[in-house]
Amino acid sequence: MSGAVDWALALHGGAGTILREHLSPEDETRYRAGLEVALAAGRAVLEAGGTALDAVEETVTALEENPVFNAGKGSVLTAEGAVEMDAAIMDGASLDAGAVIGLRRVRNPVRLARQVMEHSPHVMLAWQGAEDFARHMGAETMALEWFVTGHRSTQLAEARAANVVSLDHSDGKYGTVGAVARDRNGNLAAATSTGGMTNKQPGRVGDAPLIGAGTYASNRSCAVSATGHGEMFIRLTVARDIAAMMEYQGLDLAAATYRKVHEELPRIDGAGGVIAVGAEGAPVLSFNSEGMYRAAQCEGAAPIIAIFEDAPQDGDPEGTGK
Repeated sequence: MSGAVDWALALHGGAGTILREHLSPEDETRYRAGLEVALAAGRAVLEAGGTALDAVEETVTALEENPVFNAGKGSVLTAEGAVEMDAAIMDGASLDAGAVIGLRRVRNPVRLARQVMEHSPHVMLAWQGAEDFARHMGAETMALEWFVTGHRSTQLAEARAANVVSLDHSDGKYGTVGAVARDRNGNLAAATSTGGMTNKQPGRVGDAPLIGAGTYASNRSCAVSATGHGEMFIRLTVARDIAAMMEYQGLDLAAATYRKVHEELPRIDGAGGVIAVGAEGAPVLSFNSEGMYRAAQCEGAAPIIAIFEDAPQDGDPEGTGK
């Protein structure tokens, strides 16, 4: 792409049954503050002329550092009371990608995913192999106690008592974080990170680290990060399909995301949403649940920070916030 283009950035912190009456003013303030901090981290990169890849890494790292979100420090607990964290990152310019699965000690999984992309011949490393690679790369690690918050311990106890596997909250909030960006050179990137599901069977993997399911980026079409019931997003290869509809069917970004999120996912009872950005224009933030923690900003425009479904979003074809 010749000439400078306007940068754009979007992020999410999970989707699901997020209703005003279920969220206390204090919790809403914490979520909005966390979204604002993460948006500022990515925006600083793009405003300085940095790359989309750096922007999504910094944005997701900020979300991983915030215990209110289900990634990094805030990761939910498995049935064994441990954390198993997954992350992926993809460069739309080169189609290079990196992913990690089943991390138990790495502080920022998204940073390790990028190191897999840049310092190994592989796209994905899992469990002990990923932990060994983290030690080799000198990645910062933390003791289990650093990850285990009182809130997550309570969630696990409730899930065990009910004998259920919970997607972050019993109210159906699907916990994943992610970011997509376009830099001034027109390059796109996406990153996604998650702690998975409360009380999940150890070894369970969702869509977040799977390139084409929960994370995808190509300069030919768009960058996508998903949040929702991972098994459904895997079955429909949601992220790559949105890009493919743009590349091969000529759909614009809003139409492609709407078809996938509002028409195809509901057919298999898939709930959640995506954030996406294309070669031009505003990001699209599309979800079929009652809410999605989200934020977005384009160069020269005011930031958007929203939680509930009644807040309209740039790029929303229906103007409803979905």
